Amino acid sequence: MIGFKDHFSFKKLLLYTLPSVVMLIFTSIYGVVDGFFVSNFVGKTPFASVNFIMPFLMILGSVGFMFGTGGSALIAKFIGEGERERANRIFSMIISASVVCGFVLAAAGLAVIRPFAALLGAEDQMLEECVIYGRIILIAIPAYILQYEFQCLFATAGKPKLGLYVTIAAGLTNIVLDALFVAVLSWGLEGAAAATAISQYVGGIVPLVYFIRPNKSLLRFTRFKAEWKMLLKTCTNGSSELMSNISMSVVSMLYNMQLLRYAGENGVAAYGVLMYVYLVFQAIFIGFSVGSAPVVSYNFGSGNYFELKSLLKKSLIIIAASSVIMFAVAEISARPLSLLFVGYDKELLSMTQRAFFIYSFAFLFSGFSVLGSSFFTALNDGLVSAFISFMRTLVFQVVSVLTLPLLLGLDGIWLSIVAAEILAVMLTASMLIVKKKKYRY
Repeated sequence: MIGFKDHFSFKKLLLYTLPSVVMLIFTSIYGVVDGFFVSNFVGKTPFASVNFIMPFLMILGSVGFMFGTGGSALIAKFIGEGERERANRIFSMIISASVVCGFVLAAAGLAVIRPFAALLGAEDQMLEECVIYGRIILIAIPAYILQYEFQCLFATAGKPKLGLYVTIAAGLTNIVLDALFVAVLSWGLEGAAAATAISQYVGGIVPLVYFIRPNKSLLRFTRFKAEWKMLLKTCTNGSSELMSNISMSVVSMLYNMQLLRYAGENGVAAYGVLMYVYLVFQAIFIGFSVGSAPVVSYNFGSGNYFELKSLLKKSLIIIAASSVIMFAVAEISARPLSLLFVGYDKELLSMTQRAFFIYSFAFLFSGFSVLGSSFFTALNDGLVSAFISFMRTLVFQVVSVLTLPLLLGLDGIWLSIVAAEILAVMLTASMLIVKKKKYRY
């Protein structure tokens, strides 16, 4: 069994982070499965509707990443300092706070989803389908938040494989129910939403039950008193991941608005296919970063700077190799994946393939910024982490998607993500250089 105190070779680091990577890939596959069944069994407009409203739903669920990553860094630091009981109390407080937050966000989402979708530009059939799909998913938002949260905390608890098994169970639930509800029973958009909602309850409630009951992990649910300073620290630590997810969703909304203007529903549908691949590939980067973060926090807390430096160097090499592989896979699979989702429409197929060719270059750069932001979160430097995420996922992308289409038309929209990621890598590298002496990595 690999423990925090071990020296991490490349093999150990990959083995330790693999469960987190697979967990996030399976979570990303939820939307992919929904998209496949909706596109092929319900129609192009419902498919565009799912992709149009999804960023709004992801904003609400991303609160789980804030609690999970921010809490993970804090809890692992306490474990590294030998304060196990304190770590358990903080863990219990964070879980409880996220449950309350989940119900509040679900109620707020149900109240604003229709005017929000209309504000973004959805009309007529698309508007109604956005509301139908969104309302069903919103019922599961508390579990969705817990699922994201536990994906981070299972690694901190020393049980990454158990987290992987739970996520696989949730993913398989979604796949089987999508096939049953949409393809067999013909429940349409409602069936796809119900399948996703039920799978999110599996992914969020099963881990909750595990930690409430006696268990053999490093963490357990226990009595606690509210420590508002620690809760604030958790939110600050995780603010970069929250900002990253919110910004990505906001930018997706902006992309959809621009695409409606330049290419209509076809543009939104093509972007939906791109986002499925983007989210799965990003899940690899995020999963590796989340999986390695508790080890970074532990060694930072215990003062093992030699191992801290080794972890950063190995992580950068792994990200570089993964980036090249993902770019190659994206280029090779552009036509097969386009055919899989939109092969029934020649014009849409051609647009999607063109978008794939340009968009794939972003995979050469995006992983470094994800790792850099997560690394600073693990060092409990939420400010720098949030700054990297804010600039990468909001400022750089917003500026790019608003300006490049004016010069290059539709191609400018696809190219904007590439430009933003290049700028983000430059920023991340400069932050790592500036903070090197302070954290001694």
